[in-house]
Amino acid sequence: MPKEIQDQTDALRRSRREADIERFIENQLPGPNQDLFKDMLITLCRLARDGAGRGDLKLLNKALAELRYALRVFAPYSEIRKISIFGSSRTPEDDPNYQAAVEFARQISESNWMIITGAGDGIMKAGHHGAGRAASFGVAIRLPFEQKTNTVIAADDKLVNFRYFFTRKLVFIKEASAVALFPGGFGTLDEGFETLTLVQTGKAPIVPVVLVERPGGTYWLRWRDYVEAELLRAGMICPEDMDLFTITDDVGLAVRVVRDFYRVYHSMRYVGSDLVLRLERPLLPSTLELLNDTFGDVLARGRFEQTGALPAEDGELAEKPRLKFAFNRKSFGRLRRLIDVINADPGALPPNP
Repeated sequence: MPKEIQDQTDALRRSRREADIERFIENQLPGPNQDLFKDMLITLCRLARDGAGRGDLKLLNKALAELRYALRVFAPYSEIRKISIFGSSRTPEDDPNYQAAVEFARQISESNWMIITGAGDGIMKAGHHGAGRAASFGVAIRLPFEQKTNTVIAADDKLVNFRYFFTRKLVFIKEASAVALFPGGFGTLDEGFETLTLVQTGKAPIVPVVLVERPGGTYWLRWRDYVEAELLRAGMICPEDMDLFTITDDVGLAVRVVRDFYRVYHSMRYVGSDLVLRLERPLLPSTLELLNDTFGDVLARGRFEQTGALPAEDGELAEKPRLKFAFNRKSFGRLRRLIDVINADPGALPPNP
């Protein structure tokens, strides 16, 4: 078949496919997100056209089903901040690290936070133990050994079982406004480094990351020694990257680091080429001046400006004031410190409970 005729035939098929998809969406997928459903259905059509193997399609199907179910479980609690807690499943209940995790979860839940853990024993059970079943989510992984659901969260409606680590990890990060790590094995270190990598590269919003252990413990201090000696000294990370986490053996301090991160700062999103920080209340002019004097190195151009909600935000959190600036999209350690300055605004600090 001549190329011109083939192109015309392909164009006609695409036109018919899009018309069929639009009719299906109109009848079966009502609501404001029909454009996204259309894109998803087009992707399915392309998978069929590509001749994707059955094994690949089973992986995609299962991953989508797992994520859909997890999103449904978390949806009723979307307005409540949550913290993902990681640590060894082998930590016994009489271990000081277990007790530290219990106390950390208890205190953070008393600040109206909810807890997400991997639903196993050890530190995961300690998180649920401290927060209680009502304030706990379990994000479990099916393994041929070791992993079992702890007695606190077993059979709860907020327990989600995953087949794939990558879908589970996505939920751990997506749903969390903070991350706490207690001593653990390969899995804990994997979660810690992945969280820091996502924040360092801007693939996830900045959240407080606290590395906590028993009083007098050396687990995270030795981890930091390695990071400084082998990563920082060799230039594999920047000095500012060390500001992306806090190490402490003081549970109360760890709770304050998490809670105070949202004292004035609320959330962030990009609007065009600008980064917009949503705030709980406007900043004093002196704080705005301090930001412009101190953090000009993070700007691609211009200055820091206070503003209201932008039209492109489609009314999201419209009542909150904004700090708008052209972020260079690389200095995330410095951005973490900038948020600390925002939270220290003297005109915006509520009484410390």
